Amino acid sequence: MEQDGKAPDGPAAVSLPASALAEQLRSPAGFEALSPLAGVACVHVELDDRQAWPQDVPPAPCPVIAVAAEAAPPMVDVAAPSEAAAAAVADAVRANPIAAMVLVRLLRHNESASVSDGLFAESLAYSALQHGAEFLRWLAGRKARGQRAGDQLEAPEVHLHRADDCLRVTLNRPHKRNAYSAGLRDALCEALALALVDDSIANVQLEGAGACFSAGGDLDEFGEARDAGIAHASRMTRSAGALLHRLRHRVTARLHGACIGAGIELPAFVDRVIAREDAFFQLPEVGMGLIPGAGGTASILPRIGRQRLAYMALSGARIDAATACEWGLVDAIEAWR
Repeated sequence: MEQDGKAPDGPAAVSLPASALAEQLRSPAGFEALSPLAGVACVHVELDDRQAWPQDVPPAPCPVIAVAAEAAPPMVDVAAPSEAAAAAVADAVRANPIAAMVLVRLLRHNESASVSDGLFAESLAYSALQHGAEFLRWLAGRKARGQRAGDQLEAPEVHLHRADDCLRVTLNRPHKRNAYSAGLRDALCEALALALVDDSIANVQLEGAGACFSAGGDLDEFGEARDAGIAHASRMTRSAGALLHRLRHRVTARLHGACIGAGIELPAFVDRVIAREDAFFQLPEVGMGLIPGAGGTASILPRIGRQRLAYMALSGARIDAATACEWGLVDAIEAWR
């Protein structure tokens, strides 16, 4: 077993040929050894022989990374476009190995799960990580900020405009880059619930005011959850992602600027996602010791596949509009003011 490197005070990345990885995973002791708890954050698997992966081999406990331009064999969690990209993923995994391990195992589960079951599993995993050492370390390192001018100018947080059979739903916290707060979530759920019960609304246009669609979760609210069970119950009871999935055939999402975290997890639920050329997409949660928590492991997964989603989430890489369109994360690129 060749070690690729070890982060200070962190688990290592190891490199193995596919055949050696399969042999090790067959052994209970070998299986346990490929875990952050045993000092291994991830495996960089060598795919030169491209031999068939044996059916009796269990998936690895930790992320399995490979360099592959196209889809890699199923035992691979992350298909990185280059050796440099694979190394960057390994570094990110070593920084938060528990969140990374939870993410890839969740994606393996959600690949064959319904959207409802996927959202349930994601919420349980997210709640667990909210009380984990990696997230608490990130939270402790984040400087508290004072209130900025405009923080109280947030009504309404979602703006609605009805014209004939079209309902325009606009995220309306431009001074906070439409950060996805509890208040914005509640207002968005109310708007979507209205569209769901009103059959005269034939189409819904979802967009964001200001410089971007949404810069993701409101970081000022991170760490407020004190009870993992209640947080999970809240996500299951009031879920904008679940409502968007129910409305998906009637919704068009129009994205521009930053579409980070919830800013792409939520739009990915709908059937028609249009991006402006300046749009970019990012999933930074693993870097915080978390996983996507607004439904991304259920919404983005069928659009771009498990291996590309794992690459996005583990690396935190910024994906431009052209790449997003090529992957199927968005359906078209259009221009508008």
